[in-house]
Amino acid sequence: MLFLYNMQFSSKILEEAVMALSTLPGIGKKTALRLALHLTSDKHQKSLNIAQALTRLHHEIKTCKTCFNLSDTDTCGICQNGSRRQKILCVVESTRDVMAIEETQQFSGLYHILGGVISPLEGVGPQDLNIDALVERVKNREIEEIIMAISPTIEGETTIYYISKLLKELPVKVSVIARGISFGGELEYADELTLGRSIMARLPYHAEI
Repeated sequence: MLFLYNMQFSSKILEEAVMALSTLPGIGKKTALRLALHLTSDKHQKSLNIAQALTRLHHEIKTCKTCFNLSDTDTCGICQNGSRRQKILCVVESTRDVMAIEETQQFSGLYHILGGVISPLEGVGPQDLNIDALVERVKNREIEEIIMAISPTIEGETTIYYISKLLKELPVKVSVIARGISFGGELEYADELTLGRSIMARLPYHAEI
């Protein structure tokens, strides 16, 4: 890919498009150049549709005030869905995890997105996550069960332990997904069958003092 750093672009506009595309995760400059060249020959307004979608994504996307999922409105579609089980919360790290679990079609409750896990080495403490909001949600909405669908890493286990201790005095069942997910793995990369079975075969969680 060194040639892209040395080559002379015939168009400043093309060069800027390549540089912008190459800032995306997993998109190197060679791929960015191929995409940019493809869009220059677009005859179906594909580039305009992409630009409009990205502009709306930038200006209009919101965070659900209840579960912290991405949403078009102040409350996301999942939280607004009255047919879902309102007393069961699945606690996850990110929106990607919600999407992964939804693809399994094995969970019909609601979600709560933490926004990460406790990681002192990364400078992430409980105050940086949506943990206080989770506790308030459990108290105010009389949640009956919390399913900890958090990646089985050291940081994930620490987060589960911390939250379970906060909820210890509340009348809520705390469970964890079954260990069909290998320790150290990330939830979003698990296959649908394994993830679905892990949720269905969840186990009670008991925090050791």
